[in-house]
Amino acid sequence: MEILGIDHFTLRVAPDELATLRLFYVEILGLREGARADFDFPGHWLYAGTQAAVHLAGNQPAGEAAIAPDLPTGRFNHVALRARGLAAMRARLRSHDIDWQEAPVPGMPVYQLFLRDPVGLQIELSFDASELSEAGPSTRPRAY
Repeated sequence: MEILGIDHFTLRVAPDELATLRLFYVEILGLREGARADFDFPGHWLYAGTQAAVHLAGNQPAGEAAIAPDLPTGRFNHVALRARGLAAMRARLRSHDIDWQEAPVPGMPVYQLFLRDPVGLQIELSFDASELSEAGPSTRPRAY
């Protein structure tokens, strides 16, 4: 057995949060909506190419606290997504007034952006560090 990479991550949210989350993952991160299993609750499967990367499940019962207020994503710290197009992503984040941080990965040819989705989940976007030559140096706060 071997792990080949992230298949998808699922966010269990209240049905009224689905539209905002779908908009974020489609408009900001550039995923596209695709085929979804016929569950008995609302949701969206969002794809990167042919892979369903994010499952939004609107099956959090009404009145159930999703998370502790002092831990915005519980023990789940972040999800990392491999990305391409550093300059375009910076421009997209600026145009949508989304805050983010950046940093190189020490000793590796990887450059990361960190941002939060509308329900507080931290997203790491990992780019090949060679994209910095085209995108230019960061003017953002350092992530770590």
